[in-house]
Amino acid sequence: MLQPSITKKSLGFLKKLEKNNNREWFNEHKPEFKQHEADAKTFFSGVMENLKLHDDIDKMKMFRIYRDVRFAKDKSPYKSHFACSFSRAGARLRGGYYIQVKPGGSFLATGFWEPNKEDLFRIRKEFELDASEIRNIINDTDFKQVWGDLVGDAVKTAPKGFDKEHPDIDLIKRKQFIFVRNFSDDEVTSDSFPKHVDDSFKAIRPYFDLMSDILTTNLNGESLLD
Repeated sequence: MLQPSITKKSLGFLKKLEKNNNREWFNEHKPEFKQHEADAKTFFSGVMENLKLHDDIDKMKMFRIYRDVRFAKDKSPYKSHFACSFSRAGARLRGGYYIQVKPGGSFLATGFWEPNKEDLFRIRKEFELDASEIRNIINDTDFKQVWGDLVGDAVKTAPKGFDKEHPDIDLIKRKQFIFVRNFSDDEVTSDSFPKHVDDSFKAIRPYFDLMSDILTTNLNGESLLD
């Protein structure tokens, strides 16, 4: 049985926090915040339990409400959302899951946010050699219905050592390989939201399986984990 969704009261509190983003207001309403934070953690824990039924999850990380404002232009001390990430377990499983709950700005995200230099080069070399498998996955009708198009930052021209005229340069130029699915407030607070989250994360698995295979083998297909 899937866990309850995020409540309208929690979204309402986050709206109030966004309008009153100062320490005095927050301290006055801290008991209320703690309750909504606990409810959100219960929801995220339920998401992790559902994930564990079809993936190998190493850990869950719920992000703190406090913002690091040391180098930020916006000095608001608090985030106006709840967020959580889920890490896959082991060296052979790559990719991660993310949820943000925010009034008017809730979404799921998954994929590869900041591949390290070695992983990014390996991905690019794979796409340079043959991008047919990745295109078959990300262009699949059912997949696109859930996740839409691949998003993320890219370099302006071809990375060093790659041909700017390569037919798959649109993939090779990417620095991030991310998918995002947005949800309305009504969807987030509906009883079906946990199922939508879980079904969305299930749908990403062909992408994760291919990327994990790429990142754990060399260009000859030989395992790097042995």
